[in-house]
Amino acid sequence: MRRQALTLALVLLLGAGAALAAAQTEASFEIPFPFQAGGKKLAAGAYTVSLTADGHLLLKQDATAKETPVKVLERIAGAEPPVAGPRLVFDEVGDFAPSYTEYVTVYILSEAWFEGGDGLRTHLTKGAHRTKTVTAAGTKK
Repeated sequence: MRRQALTLALVLLLGAGAALAAAQTEASFEIPFPFQAGGKKLAAGAYTVSLTADGHLLLKQDATAKETPVKVLERIAGAEPPVAGPRLVFDEVGDFAPSYTEYVTVYILSEAWFEGGDGLRTHLTKGAHRTKTVTAAGTKK
């Protein structure tokens, strides 16, 4: 009987750990501008961003449930002390499009950070650019 209780406690503890890990690798964001990620153009709006079992990021547009997988190029060592709250970092670059007469700003998802973990680089912009950070919904800046 005691052995069964210990086994049950261990199973519950492992399940709670897995649930906590899953919760730390998923966050909701309100992205106020159109952007590019995974080679696709995405609209502004509410997104749920998660880390898949195979190590990719998955962006799910809340309004349409459309999912966009994004390849992770590398892990970025976490800051000390760890930054509170999940955040996305976008590279802000200028582009002449579509007719070379109009200069537009393009936002490209370059990093994703989850609570207490390392960052994930999804894009590396060479050349002049600025960064813009979007924090998770419900997270204080």
